[in-house]
Amino acid sequence: MNSTADRELLITREVKAPAELVWEAWTNPSHIVHWWGPNGFTNTIHEMNVTPGGVWRYMMHGPDGTDFPNRITYKEVVKPKLLTYLHDSDKENDPAQFDVTVNFKAKGNTTEITMRMVFRDKATRDMVVTKYGAIEGGNQTLNKLEQYLLNL
Repeated sequence: MNSTADRELLITREVKAPAELVWEAWTNPSHIVHWWGPNGFTNTIHEMNVTPGGVWRYMMHGPDGTDFPNRITYKEVVKPKLLTYLHDSDKENDPAQFDVTVNFKAKGNTTEITMRMVFRDKATRDMVVTKYGAIEGGNQTLNKLEQYLLNL
């Protein structure tokens, strides 16, 4: 039995692009700035160092003008197959922080992306789903990636 089932979210998508291209779009700031985040959101990338222990700091700008600081600290980086990281808001001991595992499974000229987010507890998971629309936002983000890849 999975001990994290009640505090995780899982989003999957198969995109029409080889794993190497998907990896590049996901790990290169000149690409990710164009598609990361839900519909209507834009980003300012402050730094992006996709290495174990490296940090990606960015400001996500909401359609209503609200800014959301984000920090991702990479744990595992296995090109072009796996990223694991801690995602928080760039403040220490962020109560909404969560762990993410992104698997990129090559399937010829397509790639299956599996994004697993594990939260501290069920209440935090439920809060990000209801207050921030995490499932819908995650799906919108992968939709934007898919469209971006079609134009590369």
